[in-house]
Amino acid sequence: MAKKVSYEERAEALLEPIAAANGCEIYDIEYVKEGSERYLRAYIDKPDGVNITDCENVSRAFSEKLDEEDFIPDAYILEVSSPGLGRALKKDRHLEKSIGKEVEVKTYKLMEGKKEFIGILKSYDKDTITIEIENNSETEDMVFAKSDIAIIRLTLDF
Repeated sequence: MAKKVSYEERAEALLEPIAAANGCEIYDIEYVKEGSERYLRAYIDKPDGVNITDCENVSRAFSEKLDEEDFIPDAYILEVSSPGLGRALKKDRHLEKSIGKEVEVKTYKLMEGKKEFIGILKSYDKDTITIEIENNSETEDMVFAKSDIAIIRLTLDF
């Protein structure tokens, strides 16, 4: 197992009781390198959304637990935040909660002459994602192979 995955899994196990004690759930955890810096990012959520106090309380407790366990040998920056309104849908549980909502799909390669699509998330399985798009005043289902999708996220509706 890659170090990144192992770090993310161990961090999630440490964060689970902390998030729950603060009335939150874990949306996602990622351990990434950006430039010369490494980041451990924890995204938390709750039905009415998280606020700065939620992030602060979870961050303090999580930081203490990470210091106790000390399983990441590299220096890193810890960030605890909301996944945001235009959140990426990375896991099946994210997709499940988003069925029927408007999403933006960006692909790695051109499909029907473009790389960006907006539609209603209809379904998904282990290999594909289906959205309903409007095309010339008619709707049609468009199926994407998960391997062709660079990112899928909720659209921002203002």
